Amino acid sequence: MAQKEKLQCLKDFHKDTLKPSPGKSPGTRPEDEAEGKHPQREKWASKLDFVLSVAGGFVGLGNVWRFPYLCYKNGGGAFLIPYFIFLFGGGLPVFFLEVSLGQFTSEGGITCWEKLCPIFTGIGYASIVIVSLLNIYYIVILAWGLYYLFQCFQPELPWAKCNQPWNTDRCIEDTYRKNKSLWLAANATNFSNFTSPVTEFWEHNVLGISNGIEDIGPVKWDLALCLLLVWVICFFCIWKGVKTTGKVVYITATFPFVMLIVLLIRGVTLPGASAGIMFYLYPDLARLKDPEVWIDAGTQIFFSYAICLGAMTSLGSYNKYKYNCYRDCLLLGALNSGTSFVSGFAIFSVLGFMAQEQGVDIADVAESGPGLAFIAYPKAVSMMPFPTVWAVLFFVMLLLLGLDSQFVEVEGQITSLVDLYPSFLRKGYRREIFIAIICSISYLLGLTMVTKGGMYVFQLFDYYAASGVCLLWVAFFECIAVAWVYGVDNYYDALEDMLGYRPNAWMKWSWTVITPALCMACFIFSLVKYKPLTYNKVYEYPDWAIGLGWTLALTSMICIPMVVVIKILRSDGPLIERIKAVAAPVRGGASSRPADHRGLKELSYPLDPNGNKGLLMKAPTHTIVETMM
Repeated sequence: MAQKEKLQCLKDFHKDTLKPSPGKSPGTRPEDEAEGKHPQREKWASKLDFVLSVAGGFVGLGNVWRFPYLCYKNGGGAFLIPYFIFLFGGGLPVFFLEVSLGQFTSEGGITCWEKLCPIFTGIGYASIVIVSLLNIYYIVILAWGLYYLFQCFQPELPWAKCNQPWNTDRCIEDTYRKNKSLWLAANATNFSNFTSPVTEFWEHNVLGISNGIEDIGPVKWDLALCLLLVWVICFFCIWKGVKTTGKVVYITATFPFVMLIVLLIRGVTLPGASAGIMFYLYPDLARLKDPEVWIDAGTQIFFSYAICLGAMTSLGSYNKYKYNCYRDCLLLGALNSGTSFVSGFAIFSVLGFMAQEQGVDIADVAESGPGLAFIAYPKAVSMMPFPTVWAVLFFVMLLLLGLDSQFVEVEGQITSLVDLYPSFLRKGYRREIFIAIICSISYLLGLTMVTKGGMYVFQLFDYYAASGVCLLWVAFFECIAVAWVYGVDNYYDALEDMLGYRPNAWMKWSWTVITPALCMACFIFSLVKYKPLTYNKVYEYPDWAIGLGWTLALTSMICIPMVVVIKILRSDGPLIERIKAVAAPVRGGASSRPADHRGLKELSYPLDPNGNKGLLMKAPTHTIVETMM
C-alpha cells in the first residue's frame, strides 16, 4: 500500500473510531506521528473546565487564612481601599494579561514570551523558578492538614485536653482560661508561661520542632508519608493533561465553597460571633498612613490571583483562539475577591466565639497563616458541640482548597517545560514520566520541611522564594514587555481579533502606566521596610540562613536581566540593531490564529512605544525557530 494510502487510513481510523489510548499522552494523534509533526496541542473539553480550573488555581488558602487577618490588622474596612486600588490597578489587569497571552500564543509560560517578545523570555524562566520553589513548600501545608484530618477520627480530638503524652506541665485547657482566678492562683507570678493543648499538639506532636534551623534533626516519617500521599494524589490529578484536570476540578473547586458556606452559617450562629465580625470590619482610617498597609494590600492581590507564576498563562493556552476570556477573567476576579471577603465572616465569627469562651480579647486569638489553620481554628472547633464533625469539615475544606491550587500550579509548571520540547515530551508515555520525575524531585526536596527543624525551612521558603518582591518584579516586566516593547495598541488589535471587540481602555492604561507604577512603588517600599525573618517573633534566623533566603529570591529575579544580556550578546550587528532584533516577535508572528481564520494581519515587529503604529526598524535579521507548530 502506498504511503499516502496508509496515512489516509490512519486519519480515517482516528476520526471515526479511535480514542486516546492509555499509552499516548493527550493530544498525540497517529497522523501527527506519521507525518513527523509536533503532537497536536490539546484544548479544554468545555468552557466550564477552564473556569473551574482557574477558580481552583487561585482561590486557595490565602483567601481563607491571610486576607481576613490582613483586613483586621490593617484597619478593618479601611484596608479595602488600598486592596481595591491594587485589585483594579494591578491584579485584574495582570491576571487578564497572562490568560489572554496564553490564549493568543497557545504557549506555556516560557515559550509565549519567546514568541511575543524574545528579549524578555527571562520573564518565563523567572516565573518557572518561582512556581517550582512554591510547589516544593506549598504542598507541605497539605501534608499537615492531612495529618490533622487523620487525627480527627478518634473518640476525642487529641488537641482538646492536656492528657496526651506530648503535653507538658505548663499545659492548661482553654475552657479553664475563662475562670481567671482559678488559673492565676496556680501561678500568680507568671501566668504567661501557660500554653494551650492545641499549641502543644502543633509544636510537640505535629512538628516536633527543634530549637532552630541549625538543628534540622531527623525526618518525621508520619509527616513524610502524608506528604508522599498528597504528591501521589497531585500526580494522578494532572498526569493525563487538562482533559482530566478539567474534570477533577469539578469536585476540588466546588466542594470547598459548599464547606465554606456551611462553616459560615455555623460561625454566625455562635455566641460572640457579632463581636468577631465587628472586630474584622471596624474601619480605622488612620492606618492608611502606614506604607506597610499598602504593601500588604499589593502583595495579597498578587498572591491570591496566582499571577507571575506562569500557571494562568498555561491554563489560558488551552483555550480556543476565539474564546471570550475577558468576560470570564472579570467574573473570576469577582469570585476570588468575594471569596476572600466572605471568608473573613466565617473565620472571625468563630474567633469571636472562641474569645468569648476564653474570656480574652479577640486580638489575642486572631492568627494568620498556619497559626490560624492549625492552632486558632482547631481550638475553636474543640469548644463547639460535635467538635469532630466540624473539625473534619474544616480540614477537608482546607485540603481541597490547597490541593487544586497545588496541582494547577504543577500543571502550569509542566506545561511551560513541555512546551520547550514538545516533539520529544508529548510522545508516548514521556509526558507522564516527566511529570513523575518532577513530582519525585519536589517530594525529596520537600522532605527537608518535615524534619524536626522543617518549620524553619518552610518559613524561609515562604518568606523569600515566592515573596511579594519577586512577584512584583515579574509583574513590572510583564507590563513593560507587552505595553512598551510589543506595543499596547498592537496587543489590543490582537485582543480584538480574538474576542471580537476591544476591552475597556482601563486595561490599556493599567498595562502602560498604572500597574508598572504600583508594582515599582510597592517593590521599593518592600525593600525599604524589609525586616529579617523571625519565627514566632522570638527566634532570629542566623545570617547564613538569611543569605540563603535572599539567594532563593534572587534566583528568579536575576533571570530577566540575565536573559536580556544573553539575547543581545548572541545577536549580530551594532548594539541598537541587536536590541531591536531581539525585541521583535518571532518570524511568522506570535499569534496562534487558526489557518482558516482570517482577520487581523499581525505585525512581526514591535510598535513604536510612543503610540503610533510606525515600526521601529526594518525586518529582523535573525530567525527564531518556533518550539510549537
